Amino acid sequence: MEKVLGDLQHEMSHIRTGRASVNLLDSIRVDYYGTPSPINHLGTLHVPEPSLLTVQPYDVSMIGAIEKAIRTSDLGLNPSNDGKIIRIPIPPLTEERRKDLVKKLHGIAEEHRVALRNIRRDANDSIKKLLKEKLISEDEDRRGHDEVQKLTDSYIARLDQAVKSKEKEILELK
Repeated sequence: MEKVLGDLQHEMSHIRTGRASVNLLDSIRVDYYGTPSPINHLGTLHVPEPSLLTVQPYDVSMIGAIEKAIRTSDLGLNPSNDGKIIRIPIPPLTEERRKDLVKKLHGIAEEHRVALRNIRRDANDSIKKLLKEKLISEDEDRRGHDEVQKLTDSYIARLDQAVKSKEKEILELK
């Protein structure tokens, strides 16, 4: 369940909030001599100011490919380069775009809730199997199911709290 929350945090870091963050470009892959590679493997990423990202490629000949990969991503960014460095201005989010990002966030959250419920189901199946094999009593079975449910509820509450704070961050006007 900890891994599910960790994955949720990782997924949420890719959602734009109007502030520049190097994590924003983590999902973008650039064709580097036939191999799709993450941008952070091809250059140095910087956030010189809150609304600007810069990418300084290690290999200057890759500048066009990196710029194209950023432009064609679903992030809605428009990079520009000066031959040595790529500047990516982060435009303020429109109300419509904010609502789309919140919908995307809720979809990601639901996927992770399902993952938590699947873990609960697997744990409950294990407890039932132990009862069936007469390795535990019915009281222990009931207690085990209750503990698994309490644990699941606490993780879903943590997930909901994380999603709520990210949603607030997205909808916050700067």
